[in-house]
Amino acid sequence: MPARRSSASTRSAATGAAGTRAEADSGAAGAPHGSRPEQVYLRLRDLIVQGLLAPGSRVVETEVASRLGVSRTPVREALQRLQQEGFVVGAPGAQQARLTVAPLTRIDVHELLNIVGELEGLGARWAAEMPVTDRRALAAELRALNTDFHDTGRSVPTDHGRMYEADERFHRQIVVAGAGPRLIALHDSVKPQAERYIRMYISMLTSDIAASVREHDAILDAIESGFVNEAQAAVQTNWRHAADRIGRVIEVAGERGSW
Repeated sequence: MPARRSSASTRSAATGAAGTRAEADSGAAGAPHGSRPEQVYLRLRDLIVQGLLAPGSRVVETEVASRLGVSRTPVREALQRLQQEGFVVGAPGAQQARLTVAPLTRIDVHELLNIVGELEGLGARWAAEMPVTDRRALAAELRALNTDFHDTGRSVPTDHGRMYEADERFHRQIVVAGAGPRLIALHDSVKPQAERYIRMYISMLTSDIAASVREHDAILDAIESGFVNEAQAAVQTNWRHAADRIGRVIEVAGERGSW
């Protein structure tokens, strides 16, 4: 059972995590000669998650090394890690030079988003076990974040990037508040894979914004009330419905990068 965090430490941890990610991204963006594989990995992962390396596109080791100004060794290590995590794939029997960005498929999004739901559900369950003053403070923060998410989704024209970030802040706050270091590490590993789908298809999901807001309200209400089973189930339901929504969009729009 992870140690519980107060609202103050929650905000501190969230700020620290964001700062760490920002520093890593900043360092990777420049990718100076001799960069560690971690920096190359973060840079490539960000390009894939943000859709700048499109699903199905080739990822050639020598080209990546040339563009980032690094040797092939950190690129090779970064690509091995990305392949292990499912961001890039290789054809059976092909060499690493034949790696491509993983496609976006209905089967994959169903698995990924339900895994995220299980992880965040644990975070919500443990957040609902916090002392009542901490639960109330967290619920107030979540309510403000959900309002921002709702308002952003209703704005014309809709800023889909901001809409995603508002939703992400809502969910991240739950994890940081209730989870311990192991769960946060697992979440950090899996969530970017789900992010690919959300960013790619979010422009087609705005019609369901009201349903998402209601589901968020159910989550924060359960946490504030200390209803641990309901908090966990509400998060799982939110992500299961998200998987269903994106799955329907993919069915209409087609899979990306799948041949």
